[in-house]
Amino acid sequence: MWSTLGHNMESPNHTDVDPSVFFLLGIPGLEQFHLWLSLLVCGLGTATIVGNITILVVVATEPVLHKPVYLFLCMLSTTDLAASLSTVPKLLAILWCGAGYISASACLAQMFFIHAFCMMESTVLLAMAFDRYVAICHPLHYATVLTDTMIALIGVAAVMRGSLLMLPCPFLIGCLNFCQSHVILHTYCEHMAVVKLACGDTRPNRVYGLTAALLVIGVDLFCIGLSSAFIAQAVLCLLSREARSKALGTCGSHVCVILISYTPALFSFFTHRFGHHVPVHIHILLANVYLLFPPALNPVVYEIQTKEIRKRVVRVFQSGQGTGIKASE
Repeated sequence: MWSTLGHNMESPNHTDVDPSVFFLLGIPGLEQFHLWLSLLVCGLGTATIVGNITILVVVATEPVLHKPVYLFLCMLSTTDLAASLSTVPKLLAILWCGAGYISASACLAQMFFIHAFCMMESTVLLAMAFDRYVAICHPLHYATVLTDTMIALIGVAAVMRGSLLMLPCPFLIGCLNFCQSHVILHTYCEHMAVVKLACGDTRPNRVYGLTAALLVIGVDLFCIGLSSAFIAQAVLCLLSREARSKALGTCGSHVCVILISYTPALFSFFTHRFGHHVPVHIHILLANVYLLFPPALNPVVYEIQTKEIRKRVVRVFQSGQGTGIKASE
């Protein structure tokens, strides 16, 4: 399929450009700010790597944190790291030195992994909402419902859901003819940005892309909202103010992460499909906010809001400083 796509794609002059290569333009209209934007991207990428690896190390090394809620958090950190590593290196190459050329196969691979990891992240957020629902609404059944086997099955389901829903997209794009331009007005191989370059009927691609997005974002947001309503109802029925405060505190970090993750995703989704008068650079900036900010901010939210993780992170850094002082002595 990759070779078919390469031969079907033609450059404007048909001679000077390799027809099997796309070119990622970056952020049109903001070229003069690419260097400054690269500093922000580099900072967010560094924060993503440091923050999420810290979460993974702390949870892995602290047996007291081997609980469902923290295991789901590790899944979230893993998908955030994977999505960031699929985006940031090429994005920095574009912003630093205009290295926008990308082969057709690499472009489709990047498209698959970025969108698949985002779908996996949404599934993990849904699982975390279910975890909070069971913990607050059915606390006596928590240990029997969220067993290690169930957690492993949820992790496998997240991977399979993201992979299977995204798998048809590269094959559908491989059936298209690219007879006009091979320049992608984006910083990464976003599905609709590539589809818009094709000649002929792209309705199957558009319909499938919209259906997959609704099946993930629509279904997951509905289920998360439903679980939040049940949680709010259960919390309001508690007689003790301290118990209500504790119950809400356990959900605070998760609510923050949901808002951080889904707000830019919804803005990007709706402006891309219905905001025909929105400038191109706004589309691209929103898409990059969706990909770059949640992975960097999620660990910060959990480290600040979750007392157990905050204590362990402080202990890890203090032990590291103590080891460094002893070594210097």
